[in-house]
Amino acid sequence: MQSDLRASFAELGLQEVVDAAAARELAVNEKFDAEAPYKPELEDLFSLHSIVQRTGRTTVLEFGCGWSSLLFAASLSQLRDRLGSLEAYRRNDPFACHCLDNMERYIAIARDRIPEAYRAAVTFHHSPVRMTQWNGRIATEYQTLPLCNPDLIYLDAPDQPGVLGEIDGWSTRHRDLMPMSCDILKIEHFLTPKTVIIVDGRAANARFLKCNLQRDWAYRYCARRDQHFFVLEEPPLGKYSKAIIEEVYYRDGSWTVEDL
Repeated sequence: MQSDLRASFAELGLQEVVDAAAARELAVNEKFDAEAPYKPELEDLFSLHSIVQRTGRTTVLEFGCGWSSLLFAASLSQLRDRLGSLEAYRRNDPFACHCLDNMERYIAIARDRIPEAYRAAVTFHHSPVRMTQWNGRIATEYQTLPLCNPDLIYLDAPDQPGVLGEIDGWSTRHRDLMPMSCDILKIEHFLTPKTVIIVDGRAANARFLKCNLQRDWAYRYCARRDQHFFVLEEPPLGKYSKAIIEEVYYRDGSWTVEDL
């Protein structure tokens, strides 16, 4: 399988991802303190590329930036070449990946990885992260969010050490705690049917979302890739919503959360 994955990345012109994947895996506490970016996980990354292609994603909101930003940029660029304009579906920011991070250093690293051919597909945004409360429950939030309406959200940040402030003396900066973002909950009711949420690891945060999301979300956990998937399984909002589901999201056949 690994040889097939390496060949797939080479065909995409992303040999650097394969080379970087050979680095040593960091231990848990090393990840907490690490200044260098994490090494790429080939299967996880290629699954992101495949999901964008298979489900016809048009706008990605990525919490965190890294190797995944490169894969989203590549996949959205390829999809743009296949599908062309989406004005007929009321998509005014098509084939765009908005990457949000609180670490300017990581943004610079991720931006430098994007080749010229894919740069138009990705925009990087910086915002501090602070402790907050969601319906009385302690969580974290970015101070500002990119202005977009994503149909794919990828949650892989923030990390714990860079969060500002405390709530009643509590902060995710403690090594024994875990990430607990509430940003997706704040924008849930703007999201359109068939929106996909992918949570990379972060089991406690995925369960927090599962308990607090209010709409009709289907859920699946993939243990092999340690990824959590949510799909908004609601009827279309109107004619534009119906058209994009049938002609873009389902253009290669219908799919469910079990197919991700």
